[in-house]
Amino acid sequence: MKYIKQFLIILGISFAGELLKMLLPFPVPASIYGMVLLFAGLLSGVIRLDAVKETGTFLIEIMPVMFIPAGVGLMTSLGTLKAMLVPVSIVTVVTILTVMLATGRISQSIIRRTEEKKHE
Repeated sequence: MKYIKQFLIILGISFAGELLKMLLPFPVPASIYGMVLLFAGLLSGVIRLDAVKETGTFLIEIMPVMFIPAGVGLMTSLGTLKAMLVPVSIVTVVTILTVMLATGRISQSIIRRTEEKKHE
């Protein structure tokens, strides 16, 4: 019963994200609205971590399975994508490198600040 309750909490937050997507004129996916709502709820204490922890962990563990339909969809539409394969590949590589670089720089900055605070 605990898992059903936790799943319903996550599902309710996802539904609230869908509502925000319909109401707000911004080009933001509903899942992002839902994650922001969950994050804000956890930070403010409105949602306790133990109220969603086990189900959240389970959903993260099965996440690779969720990519199978997307992969199959790409394989079935390969004929359509062939014409765009090179530009899409270039954009994908540039995006991956940009995200890796930004993440590394931000991580290094946070680590430096943390070490400086320890030495003060």
